[in-house]
Amino acid sequence: MCGMSQQPPVRSTGTPPPRPDASMSLLNNVIDHAVDDGYAEASARRAAEGGGMPRTIKAKLGLAAGLVLAAAVVTLGAAEARVSAPVVAKERQDLIDRIESETSAADKLEQDVDSLRAEVGSRQRKALERHGGDQAELVALLSGATPVRGPGVKLVVDDAKEADTGGGGPRESSGFSDTGRVRDRDMQRVVNGLWQSGAEAVAINGQRLTALSAIRAAGDAILVDNKPLVPPYTVLAVGDGKRLSTAFQDSADGQYLHALRENFGIRTSISAEGDVRLPAAPSLIVRTAEPRGAGAAKATGQATADTGKGTS
Repeated sequence: MCGMSQQPPVRSTGTPPPRPDASMSLLNNVIDHAVDDGYAEASARRAAEGGGMPRTIKAKLGLAAGLVLAAAVVTLGAAEARVSAPVVAKERQDLIDRIESETSAADKLEQDVDSLRAEVGSRQRKALERHGGDQAELVALLSGATPVRGPGVKLVVDDAKEADTGGGGPRESSGFSDTGRVRDRDMQRVVNGLWQSGAEAVAINGQRLTALSAIRAAGDAILVDNKPLVPPYTVLAVGDGKRLSTAFQDSADGQYLHALRENFGIRTSISAEGDVRLPAAPSLIVRTAEPRGAGAAKATGQATADTGKGTS
C-alpha cells in the first residue's frame, strides 16, 4: 500500500443542477401553459356535452324559433313577389296601350290637319278663280294657287365635290363660308335673277315659290318657306326657255353664279326645256284691297294679290 493519504470521494447531495433558462420563469410558464386551465376545462366540458350545441331546452327552442322566423320571412317575400309580378306586368301593359292609343290619336289629328289644310287651299284657289276679275289667271299664277305647265329652263346648283363645313375664306366676311357649299343667299340671287329674266313661275326641288316665299338658312341647311332642302338644288322656271336661259346667264345674277363656279367649285348647269311642270303652292296667303276715295285702299282678308316678283 502506498503511504499517501486518500481523500474521500465527493458524494452527490441529490439536487439537480440549475437549468440554463432558470431566470426566464415567466416565459417558460407562458410556453408550458399556452391555454389557460379554465379555458381548457370549458372546452373539454363543451365537447363532452355535445360539440357546442345549446345546453338547455330553452336555448334550443330559441334557435328553432329564429330559423322558423327566417324561413317565414323568405317565404313571405317570395309570395309577395309572385303576387305583385302580374300586377306590375299589367301596369306595364296598360302604359304601353295608353302610349299606342295616344300615338294613334296624334296621327289621326295630324291627318285631319293635313286634310283641312288641303281643303282650305282648295277653297282659296276657287275663290281666286271666281273673284280674280280680269287678272284672275295672273293672280293665281303669282300666288301659286294653281299648277303650271309650259316651256322653261332647268337650273341645277350643287355643292363643290370636296365641300366642307368649315369657314374662314373670303366669303366668310359677307356672311358666307369659303367651303364650296351653296348658301341661302346664292339661291336668293338665282331665284331673283330668274324672276327678273322673265320667269313666270319658279320652284326649287318641287317647292313652289310665290311672291311671299322666303329663302333662309338654318345652320348649313337651306329653308324654303321653312321647309329644309338638300342639294343638289333643282330650280325649274316656266317661261320662254331659250330667251329665259340667255337672259339669266347674261344678267348680274347669272354672272354671280358663274363666279361661284370658277372661284369655289360650285357645280351648275342650265338647259332650256320644252315641258316644265310646277306644282301648286302647299299653302296660300291671299290679301285683297278695295279702293276708297281718291286712290286710298283698305286691306281686307288674309292673303294677297301681290303682282310683284322676287324672293327675299
